[in-house]
Amino acid sequence: MAPRCWPWWHWSAWRRTRPPPVGSTPTFGGSDEVGDLANAKALRIKRRRVQMGVKLEKLQLLPDAHEQPPQICVVGSGPAGFYTAQHLLKHHPRAHVDIYEKQLVPFGLVRFGVAPDHPEVKNVINTFTQTARSDRCAFHGNVVVGRDVAVSELQAAYHAVVLSYGAEDHQGLEIPGEELPGVFSARAFVGWYNGLPEDRELAPDLSCDTAVILGQGNVALDVARILLTPPEHLEKTDITEAALGVLRQSRVKTVWIVGRRGPLQVAFTIKELREMIQLPGTRPMLDPADFLGLQDRIKEAPRQRKRLTELLLWTATEEPGVEEAARRVLASRTWGLRFFRSPQQVLASPDGRRVAGIRLAVTRLEGVGEAARAVPTGDAEDLPCGLVLSSVGYKSRPIDPSVPFDPKRGVIPNTEGRVVDVPGLYCSGWVKRGPTGVIATTMTDSFLTGQMLLQDLKAGLLPSGPRPGYAAIEALLSSRGVRPVSFADWEKLDAEEVSRGKGAGKPREKLLDPQEMLRLLGR
Repeated sequence: MAPRCWPWWHWSAWRRTRPPPVGSTPTFGGSDEVGDLANAKALRIKRRRVQMGVKLEKLQLLPDAHEQPPQICVVGSGPAGFYTAQHLLKHHPRAHVDIYEKQLVPFGLVRFGVAPDHPEVKNVINTFTQTARSDRCAFHGNVVVGRDVAVSELQAAYHAVVLSYGAEDHQGLEIPGEELPGVFSARAFVGWYNGLPEDRELAPDLSCDTAVILGQGNVALDVARILLTPPEHLEKTDITEAALGVLRQSRVKTVWIVGRRGPLQVAFTIKELREMIQLPGTRPMLDPADFLGLQDRIKEAPRQRKRLTELLLWTATEEPGVEEAARRVLASRTWGLRFFRSPQQVLASPDGRRVAGIRLAVTRLEGVGEAARAVPTGDAEDLPCGLVLSSVGYKSRPIDPSVPFDPKRGVIPNTEGRVVDVPGLYCSGWVKRGPTGVIATTMTDSFLTGQMLLQDLKAGLLPSGPRPGYAAIEALLSSRGVRPVSFADWEKLDAEEVSRGKGAGKPREKLLDPQEMLRLLGR
C-alpha cells in the first residue's frame, strides 16, 4: 500500500493500473497525454463535430445500389492515412481505398517515430492492420508519389485523392556551425535507432561526455531518455541492433535539454517528464532560480499545465526523500533543463573537424503564458559539448508541383481538409495542420477530412462515372519499372523481423536495407 504522504505525482506513478484519463492517448513520441495543451479544448470540440457528422452520414450517405463504387486514393500510410481510410471504409460500404507509401513497409511514425521503450503506443498497428486487410482496401508500398507517379495521374484514376504523407523533414537551426560533424537533427537520430532505412548510416559519435538537445518537446525527451537509458534496459525492445551496439559503447554522461522560453512553456508532457525523473542511473539538474515566482503564476494555468509545472517545480526546489536521495548519489549520469537560452552558434573544435560546444543567447520573455515570446537580452554563454541534436520541429515538403503548398507554414492550404482551389483533392494529418498534437489529434483530424470527402461525394461535387483506380496506376508503374509492395508482402517481412528478434528475446529485429527486403520477397 502506498504511503498517504506521497505527492500526487507519486500517486500517479504508483497507480499505473488505473484506466487512462479522459482525453489521454499515445503520441508519436510515446506520451499518453495530450501534448498540445493549448489545443485540448479545440480537440474535444472537433471530436464532437466529427461524431455529429458521422450520425448524419449514417442517414445521408447510404449509397444507391446502382452507384459506381467510389475509387479513393490515400497517399501515406502513417496514422493520418490509415485513419482517413478507416473512416471512408466504415461510412461508405462500397468505397474502395488504395493506400500508397514510399517506404516498403507501412505505419509511418508509429513504426519509425515512437520510442522503442514505449511498445504500448504501437498497439494501434493492430487496428491499422485490420483496415489494410479489408477486401476494399489495398496497400501499395515502394511507390514515391511525385516521382513514380504524379498527383495529376492519381486524380485521373480516382474519384478523390487524399494527401496524408506527413512531415518528413526537420526545421533547420540556421546558425553558423550547423553543418559540423556531431550536429544531427533529432528526427534523423530517432530514425536511426528506430530503423528508418534512410537514416541507417547515420553513425553518431557518442564518445563525448556531454550532449545538448535543442528543443523541449516530447521528441527531445525521447532522445535524452534513449541516450541515458542503461543499454540492458533496451535489449528487449525493437531498437535496432546496430543502434544498441553504439549505445553500449556510449560515453555520454550528461544531457542538457535547452529551450528558448521558460518552465511554463515547455512542450513535453507530464508522462515524459516523470519517465525522465525516474530514469534508472540518472539524476536531474534544474536551477531553482528558473522557478522563482512560478508558484503564484501557475494558479491560473489549465489543469494539465499546472500539474506539469508543479512537478517541475517540486523536482527543482524540494529536497528528495531518503530513498530518492540515495538513488541520486549513486547515479552515474545526469540530465538537465536549461531555460531562457537560444542557439546562436555551434562552436568547432580547434582543428575544425567536429563540434566542441554551442553558444547560447540568453533570453527573456515578453508576454505571458503560452503566447510568451523569447527575446535576446544581449548576453550569451558557451556550453561545451561533443554532440548537438536539434529538436526544434518537423516540417512537410511539397509533394508535386501541381499541389498548392505554403512553404512558410509547411502545410497544404486547405479548408477542413479540402485543398484550396483543387476539387477532388484533400489532405489530412500533419501536412494539413502542421506537426502538432498526438495520435488522437490526427485521428479526429483525419476523420473530419474523410467526412468532408463523403459529403462532397453525396453532393455530387466529385467526378461521376467509373474510374479505373489502381488498374490504371498499376499499368503506369509497370511501364516505369516500379514494382509495388503489397500488404501481403509486408506481412512476409513482418514475419521475418519477428523471427529474427526471437533469438534475442526482442519483439522483432527490424529490416533496414530495402534491397534485402526486396530479395526476401523474391524480387
